Amino acid sequence: MPHERTRAVIQTREFLVELSREDSLPERVRRDARFLLRHFPAERDVLLAGQIEEQSQTLPIGVLGPIFSSSISHSAL
Repeated sequence: MPHERTRAVIQTREFLVELSREDSLPERVRRDARFLLRHFPAERDVLLAGQIEEQSQTLPIGVLGPIFSSSISHSAL
């Protein structure tokens, strides 16, 4: 579901931020987390993408429907 995918992407970013700051982890792990974060979407970007997808019924977004949601909860749909 789009809201579950949205929540997962947001939580994954938060997890990568935690990993990048955890001094008890090897430097390689922290460096890899920082590298991945360079191009990982921020929460506002994911929510905006969901909002655009929800509001643009006429745009061809594929046979799967919306990818993201403007909310991380099901009730907002």
